[in-house]
Amino acid sequence: MSGRYLLRTFGCQMNEHDSERIAGLLDARGLERTDAVEDADLVLFNTCCIRENADQRLYGQLGRLRAEKARRPGLTVAVGGCLAQKDGADLAARAPAVDVVFGTHNLARLPDLLDTAAASDTPVVEIAAETATFPSTLPAARDKAHTAWVTIAIGCDNSCTFCIVPAVRGREVSRRAADIVAECEMLAADGVVEVTLLGQNVNSYGRDLDGRRPLFADLLRSVDGVAGIQRIRFTSPHPKDLRPETVAAMAECETVCEQLHLPVQAGSDRVLAAMHRGYTAARYLERLESARAGIQDLTVSTDIIVGFPGETEADFQATLDLVEAAQFDSAFTFVYSPRPGTVAAELDDPTPVEEKEDRYRRLTDLQGAISWSRNLELVGRDVEILVEGPSKKDTSRLTGRTRGGKLVHVPDDGNTAPGSLRTARVTGAASHYLTGELAG
Repeated sequence: MSGRYLLRTFGCQMNEHDSERIAGLLDARGLERTDAVEDADLVLFNTCCIRENADQRLYGQLGRLRAEKARRPGLTVAVGGCLAQKDGADLAARAPAVDVVFGTHNLARLPDLLDTAAASDTPVVEIAAETATFPSTLPAARDKAHTAWVTIAIGCDNSCTFCIVPAVRGREVSRRAADIVAECEMLAADGVVEVTLLGQNVNSYGRDLDGRRPLFADLLRSVDGVAGIQRIRFTSPHPKDLRPETVAAMAECETVCEQLHLPVQAGSDRVLAAMHRGYTAARYLERLESARAGIQDLTVSTDIIVGFPGETEADFQATLDLVEAAQFDSAFTFVYSPRPGTVAAELDDPTPVEEKEDRYRRLTDLQGAISWSRNLELVGRDVEILVEGPSKKDTSRLTGRTRGGKLVHVPDDGNTAPGSLRTARVTGAASHYLTGELAG
């Protein structure tokens, strides 16, 4: 297959990294990327199935493509990722515009599937039960030259009742540390200065390889030693597996950023038990306090679900109490979305949608005020930022991120390239970003 391709991604950082691999495979076949449907010979969706709105967005876009396919019969439409892994042939039956369906375990097969579809009058559907080729062995086309994702493990062994990920990503499989370090060395040689280590639960990294040693802490120290890598981030850890050894490694390693994404999901012990999260609110706060005590200037973000089946007003108030106590720098908040195939989808859910939406508003109002307060504490301080490039809303300004992951907008001095590490004096704060001036 030749021509141009349009690639759209739904979902998490793992999906974004998978899309880099998909783009790398297509680039290697000589296809060129485009952002316009009318210019594309191939439209490919890399999908998510964590929340229902992702399903609706995908099927809505597939429905709109039917007219484009009627106008251009040679247009190929492919769907991969988590929703494709979950729905398989049902997806092709529901969306007649689709020519190829592939899942999370067979990215490497995409070029062959496209070739097969070109010679077939019926949709080509291939869903593998497990990963045969670790995705990091595939070529990648990164969006930014100075940052990169590095997968350290795929799959998940947890059993959260609201989550479909184990069903579509499979059991946890860890990469050998030597392979991870080698990839980071290769990236550094290519000009990458910041890597983000990816896993569904990075804290359990390596347990399927060498037992229950604190292997993630060891890995952080190993990557910290890679010349040229100046910042290391990771996502996402599970609170129940956050160990003192990991906190110690974060504090010791110069290149590991002072940033921790620690998804709490709820503040009610009853709801946490129903979610199978493996900790109580008090235990979560203890681990958060230990992390902050061990890591100076730690920035903490979280995930919170509102309206889990059976959540009462008292349960929700417990979540608000935890948010007040935790003082998160930021939070990704969601109204619960039932996922067929999960335990929670079978639970009674008597709470009206309007009440869930009111709780969501109260939560975001509280977290917004806390985020603003936390950001105000940085006004007047000097922070190191990794410059990402011009601001999307104002090209006279540059956008960068602190080691804690906070967004900073500064005037463009005309002499700072993306990937530069600069010092900025913070002059202003909002809930979701900082403003400042470049120093020197």
